[in-house]
Amino acid sequence: MRACQESAFAVPLLRERDPRHVQGDDEEGIWDDWDDQSKQYLTTHTIDDAHPTDIFAVAVTPTQLLSASGSSTIKIYSTASPDIPLVQSLSGAHPVGCHHITTSRSGTVAASAGFGGELKIWTIDPESEQWSLQAAIEDGNGAGEVWALALSADGRFLASTTIDGRINVWDISTPKAEKKVREYETKGSFGLCVDMSRDGKYTASGHENGAVYVFDNDTGRMMYSMPGLVKPVRTVAFSPAGSRLAAAGDSKIIALYDVQHGEQVANLTGHAAWVFSVDWSDTGEYLLSGSFDGKAKVWSVELRTCVATHSETEKALWSVKWLPKTAKSEAFATAGANRSISFYREATGG
Repeated sequence: MRACQESAFAVPLLRERDPRHVQGDDEEGIWDDWDDQSKQYLTTHTIDDAHPTDIFAVAVTPTQLLSASGSSTIKIYSTASPDIPLVQSLSGAHPVGCHHITTSRSGTVAASAGFGGELKIWTIDPESEQWSLQAAIEDGNGAGEVWALALSADGRFLASTTIDGRINVWDISTPKAEKKVREYETKGSFGLCVDMSRDGKYTASGHENGAVYVFDNDTGRMMYSMPGLVKPVRTVAFSPAGSRLAAAGDSKIIALYDVQHGEQVANLTGHAAWVFSVDWSDTGEYLLSGSFDGKAKVWSVELRTCVATHSETEKALWSVKWLPKTAKSEAFATAGANRSISFYREATGG
């Protein structure tokens, strides 16, 4: 484990800018306007060899980061300490590795899915801040039967996708977490990703055939089949207010949708490789994305433009996450095929 030397990044890619915001026609005016829009982030810490294999997913709570990989152990790090120490290892959590892990916004519940088909629910002790297994959901699960995961903000409901396109929703507030409350049907294409809106109203899924669906959790019905993407969709994420949905994947673009009307309202272009992960900032002002070529980008949602690019590794970034915002500045973490977890914070100039 080492703390890297801090390095700033803010790449001014003019092709990603919105020309409506250029002040003047001369080159100096263009660059001055870009400087007003760009952001800088500092590499504050890197945990080298955090896992012995690719890190496929990270999830965050107000004080911790949980990471999952092709190994059997889930690791938990304290983000409340500057050196981000390892505070717990859930050894043997998934015998043949874990491909997805997610946490509730409350930070009290986590769920993980393994390559062997296991689906496990974890809860944290508020005093010791140690995690323990609450339940293992067994619903005839085989390898690939349980894939992507999403928890409701309060940790009561868990959504998961399947290889045949179904989205199952469980009420996990019961001791055995076995109460299935919804089973959404689609057109049978592998569900690669899923998310639930913070208010609990909607569930969204992305599929191998490029389909994006939004479901109404109150009625149990599909609201929309979103247009615009024709290649595998590997990540979907609702904005904090639930009014927008971001979706991305092999098309290399990030599509933004109006959830209320089921309309595509924008495309964010600039990635040169498959996009595997997107995450909204707490305020909904910025979107973070990570791609197969190792690049992480921060996007201004209002300006529809990339305001920062990080390319420290050439290996795939499987997961990117904003950390809960503190009084200091914005911060995020990335993880992937280089088996390391890197942390960044916004440069405030102070």
